Amino acid sequence: MHYPYSMLHYRLKYGFCCLLVLSACTPMPVKSPLAQWAPSPNFDTRKPRLIVIHHTDMDSAEAALRVLHTQNRQGRVSAHYLIANNGKLYQLVGDNERAWHAGVGSWQGVTDINSISIGIELDNNGSEPFEERQILSLIRLLDDLCTRLNIPRDAIIGHADLAPSRKSDPNKHFPWQRLAQAGFGKWYDEN
Repeated sequence: MHYPYSMLHYRLKYGFCCLLVLSACTPMPVKSPLAQWAPSPNFDTRKPRLIVIHHTDMDSAEAALRVLHTQNRQGRVSAHYLIANNGKLYQLVGDNERAWHAGVGSWQGVTDINSISIGIELDNNGSEPFEERQILSLIRLLDDLCTRLNIPRDAIIGHADLAPSRKSDPNKHFPWQRLAQAGFGKWYDEN
């Protein structure tokens, strides 16, 4: 009796199927449809429930991307997103992965902020107002993240909120009231 396929063919087909099954078990990074994917190797896996906003304290988005792909003076650093001052949005780490952006600090009793948060870097040197296109891109991203990842819309803080003695970002020009009017973060009641 003659079989149309050799035993080698069946073994190759079986091996290929096994590889497909195993590759399906590998978690893929959760990516935003709004951002250009620019992956950084500096991350771990987790589920976010807080968003931390930073400013880069650098002169350009390109310089910030270099640091976020390598390291700064204190070692490796990353963030989930970087928003250039022209509003261009980059995603560096998957939403389900742990970026290294918060450092030492705490929020509502949690000290490992990187494990529970999404880090968003805004291209800003730390002393200037934020660009309109950048804030519009941020608001759009916050809406996407809060909706897709079920993050409460008031769970948005600045880096200085979790490390007040160590950090000042985003700087004094950051429009917190405008963000609150768009439905994100908290703003005090004048009364």
